[in-house]
This record gives sequence, structure tokens and C-alpha cells, in this order.
Amino acid sequence: MHFDSFSDFLAMGGYAPYVWSAYGISFGALLWLMISSLNTKRRLAAEIKNKIAREKRIKEAEKLENTL
Repeated sequence: MHFDSFSDFLAMGGYAPYVWSAYGISFGALLWLMISSLNTKRRLAAEIKNKIAREKRIKEAEKLENTL
């Protein structure tokens, strides 16, 4: 599609509210998905770290118990 000026581009042939809201909603959904994924990754990494530390403490306690 060819536009004669930048204002014609922004007007999108009279469909500007639909076009720009569609872009906004799409961008918002992608941004939400990215933030949600990063938060999930961070939370899972913390859970894995805690689980590894817990298993290490359990093994150390079992070793100590076996030496007594």
C-alpha cells in the first residue's frame, strides 16, 4: 500500500483505530508473554537451586548419622 504522506500513513486509509489498536494489543501480548516467561524462568531456577541445596543438606545429615 502506498501513502502520499506520513499523516496518511498514520490514518491508515480511515482504519487507524483498528490498525493501531491491533498493533498495540499484539505488542502488549508479546510483552506480557516475555515478562511472564522470564519470571517463570527465574522462579524455576530458584526452586532448582533450593532443591539442590536441600538434597546436599540431607546427604550431609545422612553421612553424619552414619558416622555416629
